[in-house]
Amino acid sequence: MSQAQLAHPELSDSYVSLIESGKRTPTPAVLELLANKLDCSLSYLINGVTAEQMEDIELALGYARLALENGEVAEARTRFAELLGNSNLAGLTSLRQEAEFGLALATEAAGDLDQAISILLKLRAEELSPDRAIEVAVALCRAYRESERLSEAVEAGEQFLSGNARQPWNDLLVELAATLLMAYYERGDMLRARQFAAELLNAADALGTPRSIVAANWNASIIARVTGHTDEAVTFIERALAVQMEHGQPRNTARMRLQATRTRLRSGAQDPVNAREALRAAVTEFEQTSTSTIDQATLYLELACAEYMSHDLDSAAEHARASRSLLPSFGHVAGAEADLLLARIYGAVGRTEEGREIAAGVEGWLSPLPDTRRSASHWYATAETMEQLGDAGGAVDAYRRALACAGL
Repeated sequence: MSQAQLAHPELSDSYVSLIESGKRTPTPAVLELLANKLDCSLSYLINGVTAEQMEDIELALGYARLALENGEVAEARTRFAELLGNSNLAGLTSLRQEAEFGLALATEAAGDLDQAISILLKLRAEELSPDRAIEVAVALCRAYRESERLSEAVEAGEQFLSGNARQPWNDLLVELAATLLMAYYERGDMLRARQFAAELLNAADALGTPRSIVAANWNASIIARVTGHTDEAVTFIERALAVQMEHGQPRNTARMRLQATRTRLRSGAQDPVNAREALRAAVTEFEQTSTSTIDQATLYLELACAEYMSHDLDSAAEHARASRSLLPSFGHVAGAEADLLLARIYGAVGRTEEGREIAAGVEGWLSPLPDTRRSASHWYATAETMEQLGDAGGAVDAYRRALACAGL
């Protein structure tokens, strides 16, 4: 078909020539006309992808999402990666970005945080829809935080929120702010965390949506607990859990149950035996959702603590080791907590020398971390454990590290 044949009678052949050479962009009406004349779909004319190919891509994307939601992390990661290898996806910007974001989430859930961050940074540099841009910022802030790169986590969250200061609060922005709040806490900025938690609760109450209420109250509960406001902590987490169970996704419901049990246990509102049974039931729930390996490590650690408090020392030791095995092989406070608990368990059953060796190894978890008040609290716990195990020299060194982290 010649240009003149394609153009006649509605268009001029010179206009068709300009479209072919990329010097003119056809209007939607002209695109539809050309698609009808060429006997192809509008999608194929724009993207070079047939309706059947588009259907296959959307179906594959749906299967990948479903695998991730069901906790089949390895399968989800494989499906997203295979989808991104499909050359037909190259011209479909929105779907490609969705597949890359899915791959980042699956990679994060598999515990490969550096690779997840790399994918998210690449995505952040592109032109994204407003909602996708916030989702990428949330995931990036969280991945930095989970990998203990706390200054970068704060920077990622603050950079987005300050750049969108005039944008009214919505559910996604509240979730980003909640993730940033946790980065403040883990970095030891407790005054800023307490102030920001109040701002976040006000924003969520003004919005009144289930998603924002859950995000704000969940994270405000953690801040209240660590700053000694235990009644507030229980109130916030109970409110968050009630809304989450009615409206939320399985992954966050599982994580919320863990946080609620943890808060009740640490505040004395739930006895260790009941907490232990609730946490054991949560193991299956975690396995059936797309919780990350960091989430799973946290669950096993909390279960070990409840078992230790219930005097079930064999189970406590088993779950402390399980927690440690799920963590990355670099500085991480959860690894320090697991080893300290294991050291105390060994001390309680008379295996003091082994307990001392494990406590001494905590330095490997804590030394790579920045000097913050949060690090100071873990060095202090290390010193106390070493002192209980009779390692006076190690205790003195750990107390000094705690003082240095606190700036004293």
